[in-house]
Amino acid sequence: MAQQKKIVILGAGESGVGSAVLALKQGFEVFVSDFGAIADKYKNQLTARGIRFEELQHTEEEILSADEVIKSPGIPDKAPIIKRIIEKGIRIISEIEFAGRYTNAKTICITGSNGKTTTTMLIYHILKKAGFNVGLAGNVGQSFARQVAEENFDHIVLELSSFQLDNMYEFKADIALLLNITPDHLDRYDYKMQNYVDSKFRITQNQTSADALIYCLDDEEIMKVMADRTFSARLFPFSLDQKVEEGAYASNDTINIQTDKKQFSMNISELALQGRHNVNNSMAAGIAAKLLEIRSDSLRESLGDFQNVPHRLEHVAKIQGIEFINDSKATNVNSVWFALESMNTKVVWIAGGVDKGNDYSMLFDLVKDKVKAIVCLGKDNKKIHDAFEDKVEIIVNTASAKEAVNVAYHLAAKGETVLLSPACASFDLFKSYEDRGDQFKATVKEL
Repeated sequence: MAQQKKIVILGAGESGVGSAVLALKQGFEVFVSDFGAIADKYKNQLTARGIRFEELQHTEEEILSADEVIKSPGIPDKAPIIKRIIEKGIRIISEIEFAGRYTNAKTICITGSNGKTTTTMLIYHILKKAGFNVGLAGNVGQSFARQVAEENFDHIVLELSSFQLDNMYEFKADIALLLNITPDHLDRYDYKMQNYVDSKFRITQNQTSADALIYCLDDEEIMKVMADRTFSARLFPFSLDQKVEEGAYASNDTINIQTDKKQFSMNISELALQGRHNVNNSMAAGIAAKLLEIRSDSLRESLGDFQNVPHRLEHVAKIQGIEFINDSKATNVNSVWFALESMNTKVVWIAGGVDKGNDYSMLFDLVKDKVKAIVCLGKDNKKIHDAFEDKVEIIVNTASAKEAVNVAYHLAAKGETVLLSPACASFDLFKSYEDRGDQFKATVKEL
């Protein structure tokens, strides 16, 4: 009898434990190793299934006896244990690669530097509303592997970060969406933009003429690659600036979608998601929906009643005529650009936190045009002061969500907007961007 193959899983979060559940179901010997502490809920899940695991260490002897290693997307290739696995010649794959082997579900895969969670949730909403037997996985929802192990979906909508794409080899997206590419996470890519771009384009690998690639015609980095490479998949561009024959474009306050002789149009003012970047997200989702032959009346309804994900341009309250918006998920400069671009009023902007090497120059024109005051929320706000002191008259330092909200409330006037859109990570004052957003919302509701 053939010896049982051994799978080692590094990282015991949602992705790792989901992989362990699937590996056990497929008959592998399974061992889970996490260099940090494992959350109780995941320990309980592993224990209940009799899956061996360790925490706060990596036992090399155990790990290097694997036939294959599934790596959590959060573990960098520079980690010592990863180097040892590579030296030993053991194959390292992602959870997405592993789960893809055991499902026949049609996959709709979304990546991009910004907007991927929103677009993923929107496509899931459209499909669910149209009656599809559909799962939601990847960077959102339960892990892909867990859903393959425990559910039987016909379609799965997957949000894929560049880290998840990096260890995918045979996996194929039936419909791939590439929304945009702007500098982010460059510390993981040797500070080379091309490495990051190549990572994003892995979403197109293994696609055939039966598959579809939906991409932004207005994105410079995407179009450089599109001009250089040939693609097997059918191509469906979307654009705010140019008319396209097949794909989607915006003109005269209307989005127009054309696929396989199927046409769809909708007034931009009727879309649930507002702002130029969200028109792009809606067009990309609309193309995917039409390729899946979703009826126009159902699509129109879904694009009109979708509620955005928490902490992403989330309307919190209107108090004394002042709108409060929580965009705590905006942890890079590009996300803030999209947020400010979508504002139609004067803005009191709450920004700051742990700087990720930000270059604020792309915001200068928007800030001059729309921002009346900046409320800094972080331990070290010098970089924000230096960048904007000659663009905005008022810049105030605060050290808590409560203080930031109260200061912003007093600076804003009726008909204006208080926008939390930090451009930075949250770990100096908060547990996470969710914690930052939750504290902001709670304080606003106390006003």
